[in-house]
Amino acid sequence: MVDYDVIIVGGGAAGLTSAIYTVRAGLSTLLVEKELFGGQIALTEGIENYPGFESIQGKDLVDKILAQAKKQGVKTKVGNVQSITTKGKEKIVEIDNEKVSTRAIVLAVGSTPRKLDVVGREEFDGKGVHYCVMCDGPLYKDRVCAIIGGGDAAIKESLSLAKIAKKVFVIHRREGLRAEKRWQDLALATKNIEFIWNSEVRGFFGEKFLDSIKIFNSKTNKESVLELSAVFTYIGHVPNTKSFDFKKDARGYFVVDKSYQTSEEGVFAAGDCVAGNHTQIATSVGAGAAAGMSVINYLHLKE
Repeated sequence: MVDYDVIIVGGGAAGLTSAIYTVRAGLSTLLVEKELFGGQIALTEGIENYPGFESIQGKDLVDKILAQAKKQGVKTKVGNVQSITTKGKEKIVEIDNEKVSTRAIVLAVGSTPRKLDVVGREEFDGKGVHYCVMCDGPLYKDRVCAIIGGGDAAIKESLSLAKIAKKVFVIHRREGLRAEKRWQDLALATKNIEFIWNSEVRGFFGEKFLDSIKIFNSKTNKESVLELSAVFTYIGHVPNTKSFDFKKDARGYFVVDKSYQTSEEGVFAAGDCVAGNHTQIATSVGAGAAAGMSVINYLHLKE
């Protein structure tokens, strides 16, 4: 007898959705999350493109989905998955040195914010260099800050930060944004947001805490120094797949077949850790549902 029919690793949109599907099919389901249930969603403000909600805070959406999963019977556990091995027809998942057996696995481990590989970044992580305005923005009330990036996340967070900080610089390596036009228009019309185009950050400087950054302008080929208190980086994500040995693409994302199964039979993957997935809540929910249904079909065929 296995401990659970299904173990889902990762408590973000994809993992939560997979869990709801598998438990409703009568499969005992354990959902394991390393840190924060909801993942990146829980740190997102003002979600306005998720069907059914004109506008909802990320944490509120997570609370609703998590409550639904628990009500359906999903068991949850906070812990770090250290390894996955196969023993006959069973999969053994090691969680904080505890071995738990299962018949199938869904990896929904998501991704983490990409970090700049420049001078001073590591030294000032948490001391002026941050990745979440909702988490750390309030520390910089009435101070000068910067956002790095030009996508939806960067521009939406610049608007949130502008309500707290005295001044917000948005530094983007191109002349033009990738964000939705609505967010662009709002940011461009916000008086205390200033855009620095065709530029990239080359270094972070300060004593105990960040107090300035070096910027290189690709059009003028000149460097300049900008004095500020904090920088929030939104330049994409890196998949959290390093601990797993299943087939990946060149960027480290899991490669799956049309049923969301990885290179290992009985191990499925969904969400932002999968090659080709758009980093959107709705697409992760859809992928989670599809992976959950594939697990159900897989286990039924094994009976």
